[in-house]
Amino acid sequence: MATMVYMEALSPTMEEGRLVKWLKQEGDPVNVGDALAEVETDKAVMELTARADGVLRQVSVAAGETVPVGHVVAAILAPGEGVGEGPAAARPPTVTVGNEKWETANVAAAPAAARAPAAGAPVPVGVAAAAEAARVKASPLARRIANETGVDLKLLQGSGPGGRVIKRDLERAAALASAPAATAPAAEPFPVPRFPSPERPYEDVPLTQIRKTIAKRLVTSLGPIPHYFLTAEVDMERAAEAREALNRQLGEQGKLSFNDIIIKTTALALTKHRACNAWFQEDHIRYWNEVHLGMAVAVEDGLITPVIRNADRKSLAEIGREARALAEQARSRRLQPADYTGATFSVSNLGMFDIDQFTAVINPPEAGILAVGSIVPKPVGVDDRVAVRRRMRVTLSCDHRVIDGATGAAFLQTLKQMLENPLAMLL
Repeated sequence: MATMVYMEALSPTMEEGRLVKWLKQEGDPVNVGDALAEVETDKAVMELTARADGVLRQVSVAAGETVPVGHVVAAILAPGEGVGEGPAAARPPTVTVGNEKWETANVAAAPAAARAPAAGAPVPVGVAAAAEAARVKASPLARRIANETGVDLKLLQGSGPGGRVIKRDLERAAALASAPAATAPAAEPFPVPRFPSPERPYEDVPLTQIRKTIAKRLVTSLGPIPHYFLTAEVDMERAAEAREALNRQLGEQGKLSFNDIIIKTTALALTKHRACNAWFQEDHIRYWNEVHLGMAVAVEDGLITPVIRNADRKSLAEIGREARALAEQARSRRLQPADYTGATFSVSNLGMFDIDQFTAVINPPEAGILAVGSIVPKPVGVDDRVAVRRRMRVTLSCDHRVIDGATGAAFLQTLKQMLENPLAMLL
């Protein structure tokens, strides 16, 4: 009996996935646990694995195509088992001509002599359309939708790779078709803007899964969450001296970054201000006894926040090694869901981009995030004289439903004191 291969929810927030590439080809033998394909989720690229032994058949989703969770992408058959009736997307799409159904794939593949009408006989419009549609570059899902809705693929301008018609083009066509009719008759059913230049002055790039997730998360954060912001300027001279001394001692074991020190001090400050280490839930506030710190990492097409768990209990060297490993996995899209879920507070550092100060958007259900700017030499007053000191601005974004103004200010004050006197981390 055939075992269907579905697009699985490979992350807690995944709603759809893009099949990056097939690792097994149709007809290949597979065993339980074998990686069948690479799938881009809303966070990373992960492997879709086999749930049964057998032979991979009825592959219905091409590489590069995006389908919702639960969609059938292939089937696994027992050796020697007939192909039988597979997923709908694997069957040739059909169009109706009168009371007859024509398979477009068969029409397109038929010999020319078999397709040619008898002399003087009219060519059925539906048959010609089916043959032409089969030659249009389109994804299997788009072909099926076009056949179900009666849309002529020739009239659509594809926005997929290589000009291929994809699902979004069909949805756009349906929206245009349902719009009120214009006063002047349209020249074609789905008008396309014309430009005098042979090349478009722009490029439409489909949203990746991670960009879709970022868009959704920002809407659910900036809208419902009442943000407020607190900024403090920190003297980083002693922290810089401590970092230099520790790096000399570590030698070849690895170098500590300022970000490692900031993560450690933030985690320790959170243990002293439990109200900031919290989640806002629908009918309650969850105060965490553990500190799991999210660390924002820029990737090629967005941002992801891997989590350093129990950051308050780890040494600076441990935090440095773990932060580097997580950042590398994030950039290569190899994070597992456990690597980027469950943060109780987050830190976003843009100091390496020469950004003096910025405000970060809270990642719900967390109640706060710390935005870290660059370390800049500034003339400041020290002991009744002017001296050049390394200074850094940090901005705390707070959810006012959880963190009151005085509470957020007290946390930021503790963080500032720890960074200005690193020995305080030992207390």
